[in-house]
Amino acid sequence: MSLPTKPVAAGDIRDKLIIGLDVPSVEEARSLVERIGDAGTFYKIGYQLAYAGGFAFARELIDQGKKVFLDLKLHDIGNTVEEGVRSVARLGVTFLTVHAYPQTMRAAVAGSAGTDLKILAVTVLTSYDDDDLVEAGYAPVPAAELVARRARQAREIGIDGIVCAATEAQAVRAVVGPDRLIVTPGIRPAGADAGDQKRIVTPAEGIRLGADHLVVARPIVKAPDPRAAAEAIVREIAQAAG
Repeated sequence: MSLPTKPVAAGDIRDKLIIGLDVPSVEEARSLVERIGDAGTFYKIGYQLAYAGGFAFARELIDQGKKVFLDLKLHDIGNTVEEGVRSVARLGVTFLTVHAYPQTMRAAVAGSAGTDLKILAVTVLTSYDDDDLVEAGYAPVPAAELVARRARQAREIGIDGIVCAATEAQAVRAVVGPDRLIVTPGIRPAGADAGDQKRIVTPAEGIRLGADHLVVARPIVKAPDPRAAAEAIVREIAQAAG
């Protein structure tokens, strides 16, 4: 079944909301996109859907005028990352994530050269807090300090944007400047369940803190009316941005 087509206007406020298609099958993703309709213009495909036919579905969305954020968080030896990014660029997606390790970021920049693909570097996952970093061997580096360090490296390498918690967006903006994107997951409307996220804010707070795009999955995907949930978040974004 084809998806409804409606061109996305340049600078459309709806583009600031990236809806995470965190579902196990293309059939469920397609149904969800149809239910959301023109309330959603930008979709994220992560591991769960990507490895269940999501790469082909990304092309389907792009053909229907949607934008796609492929959230693969690549991290491997330089040549593997570079060639992988080069293949992703041919899909026509808008964003691709890599982990913010210098060698990985340099390889991703090389792989995306000459294409429209924008590389986003993941600094510290929003499910991590300082205790998690200690457990991972980063002691005694607080999450905010590690985020700033990786953001600085990303800027120097030429990465297009940063993925970080909205709580760190202002500090990241001070590091990367006005010309790079800041994309923030861990967004929860007021009253929503935090789930496994530990550094969360509301959509309005995310925009006021300087995020360019907000990634929202469960509060929309699990809502009784996903379209209404998306529309409510877009209204909140518009009010905060105005």
